[in-house]
Formats: sequence, structure tokens, C-alpha cells
Amino acid sequence: MPALVRETPRAATVAAAASRHIPSLDGIRAGSFLLVFGSHALSSRWLPGQLGVTVFFFLSGFLITTLMRAEFDKTGAVSLGHFWLRRALRILPPLYLVILGSALLALAVYPPGTVSASAKAAQLLFYANYYDGFPDVPGTAVVWSLAVEEHFYLLFPLLYLAMQRRQLSPRQQAWTLWAMCALVLVWRCVLVMALHVPSARIFTATDTRIDSILFGCALAVWNNPALDKGGPAPNVLKYLLLPGALLVLLGCAYSGATTFAATWSFSLEGAALTVIFIGAIRLHSWAPFRILNWRPVAFLGVLSYSLYLVHDVLLQAVTRSGKLPHASIRALAALMLSLLVAWTIYELVEKPCARLRRRLTDW
Repeated sequence: MPALVRETPRAATVAAAASRHIPSLDGIRAGSFLLVFGSHALSSRWLPGQLGVTVFFFLSGFLITTLMRAEFDKTGAVSLGHFWLRRALRILPPLYLVILGSALLALAVYPPGTVSASAKAAQLLFYANYYDGFPDVPGTAVVWSLAVEEHFYLLFPLLYLAMQRRQLSPRQQAWTLWAMCALVLVWRCVLVMALHVPSARIFTATDTRIDSILFGCALAVWNNPALDKGGPAPNVLKYLLLPGALLVLLGCAYSGATTFAATWSFSLEGAALTVIFIGAIRLHSWAPFRILNWRPVAFLGVLSYSLYLVHDVLLQAVTRSGKLPHASIRALAALMLSLLVAWTIYELVEKPCARLRRRLTDW
């Protein structure tokens, strides 16, 4: 790892800003989870669960790159070993616990043969989003998105360091990332329009969904609302850009199973989420965004990772029990169970792992 450099006043400011809580992010996590949960629980076309996953992707790119930028500005380096260790301690313990728990649950309540060794290997080794036989245990399909994120965690730090070594300015870094997003869009168009690849493959594959994360990375490196000054004037943001971005998101979310939904929609969602995140962070005390920072909503966001992992497993188990006839009652029961299990995982697994991350990596 390169030697540390003397911390400049600007680097100290950036690092300090990144270490503070960024307003609205936990609330955004909570809203994204509720979209995914509602889509699974109620099977309603009016609840765009796909958009919730896209928001999770964007948020991951934004937050991870913000932290990497802060580390680089403070030390003149990014420790790849520490980065991957932090990600492993954050992602793997809850994920592997839920995969094991879901397998044990399936052995108890589902017919023999439900648990597939090959599907479990795909989940554990992060190629589930390319595995044809996936999923096995009902409710574990959600881990496809973890495969996309793990591929990002593996490769993006190398790209970020390459851009820094080439001394690209923040603007140039953002344009590099947006160019990559454009290439992903072109690739989706080729797959859908020329090769007639199924939309399910487009939705879950890393090579066709990584731009949802890269849009968040681009916002983090240039005009980052948590670190940088400037950007659009508040009134322009409130009354022009944010309404326009919201209309774009709604149009994409309800476009249906069309060629547009499998190609352009992800790109337009990334552009719209750039505006939404700027507004949610910079205008966090503005009435439309205030709910994102309410304590109950923020706490739901804190639990969102474990909630995302367990909710559909529990929902499928509740449904299979047949004891609750109405979908809304099953959804409420599954949500309460999910909150209980997620809180337990948070207290017994996530918090100890977070303390270990800080002790081992000092960041």
C-alpha cells in the first residue's frame, strides 16, 4: 500500500464529512425495501419492486465511492485489502447466515429435493444471477442482486485507483463513468433488439445492470451532495429538477414489460436518481424529504440489508402454512417476522461485525 501523505485541510474536511451520517440515506433504504417487499407480498403491478432494487444499486455505488474518495483524499491511497475486508464483513456474515437458515427451514417445511446443492453454490459464490437453475429454496431469489454488488466490489476499486493514478479530475472521472453507463445501455440494446435475449437475463445480469451502480459512483466523484458545494440552486432543484426526475422515475417504473423497460429505463432511472439523491441529501429538512429522516423510518433503513435477505423467505413460508387466508394479513405477518429476525441479525451479527471492521481497518 502506498505510504500515507500529509493530510491537507481540504482532505481533512472531505474525510470528516464522509465520516458523518449522510442525511436521508437510511430513509431511502427503507423506502426501497418497502417497494421490494410490497411487490413480493401483494404481487401488485402498482408496486415497482424493480425500482427498489435499482435504488439499492445506486445507493451502494454512491456510498461506497464516497467512502473511497474520502480515504483517498485523506491518505493518498485506497487500501484494497482493507476495502475488501470491510465489504466481506459487511455482506457475508448476514448473507451466509440467511442462506443456511433458509436451507434448514426448507428441509423442515418443504418437500424433499427443494434444497439444491448447485443452487446453493451459486448463491455462496456469487454467480446466482447467471445460474440457470436458480433459485432453489422459495424466497432466496433476491440474492441475485448481491452477486451484482459483489462483482462491483471486486472490480470497481481497481477502476477508481486507475482513474486516480491517471490524475483525472472529478469531472473527468464522472464523464468516464457516464461513458461506461452509455456502453452498458448500448449492450442492452444489442442483446434485446438484435439477439432477443429474455428480459429476465437483462434484469439480473451484472453486465446489463452494473450501470445502475455506476450512476451512483459518478455522483459521488463529482458534485457529491454530501461533500461538495455548488450544484443547482435550491429553487431550481425543488420546483423544476425534482418534479421532472420524479416523472421520469414513474414513467420508467410503470412502462411495463416492453423493449423500453429492458433497455432505456435503467439508464433514465439512473439519471433521475442522481437528481433525487442530490435533493434528498441537500434538502433533507424540506418537507417532502423530512420523512426520510424520521427515526422509525431511518431505523427501518438500518435494518434494510437483513430485511431484504429474509423477507421473501419468511413470506413464502407464511404463505405455505395456509393459516392466513388473506394476502394483506400474510404480508403483515411476514413483515413483523422479518423485522424481528432482521433486528436479531443486526444486534447479534451486523453490529459485532461493524465493530470488528473498525478495529481491523481503522476506517
